[in-house]
Amino acid sequence: MGTIYNLAKADVMTRTVEQVATRLAQYCRNEQFSLAQQELYAEDAVSIEPFEIPGFDKETRGLESLKEKDRQFSSMVESRYGATVSQPLIAGNAFAFVLTMDMKMKGKAREKLTELCVYTVKDGKIISEQFFM
Repeated sequence: MGTIYNLAKADVMTRTVEQVATRLAQYCRNEQFSLAQQELYAEDAVSIEPFEIPGFDKETRGLESLKEKDRQFSSMVESRYGATVSQPLIAGNAFAFVLTMDMKMKGKAREKLTELCVYTVKDGKIISEQFFM
């Protein structure tokens, strides 16, 4: 009986920054961005892009708005050819990795998009993401 209680308790424990980083890297390698948001992001998460572009604000607030941004971006992608993610670098409550996505956007040539992705974690959830190109 004690073992079952301990396992159940472990399931609800807060993830460490390293656990969040490892899990997000797995999702990104598999291009499962919406699943990552659903599992790893806080309700009040913030996303900051390198710059504002038509249809996308520089800053997006709230998990539902982040999900909508992901749906909008995905609708612009014609084909995906894979993604690579560097080993996460962790410091305190933050981590970063380099994400390279090989894709073809609708109406454009195939390209590799590389960005430095920086995340902040609080209470086992991502509260902010910021991208640099």
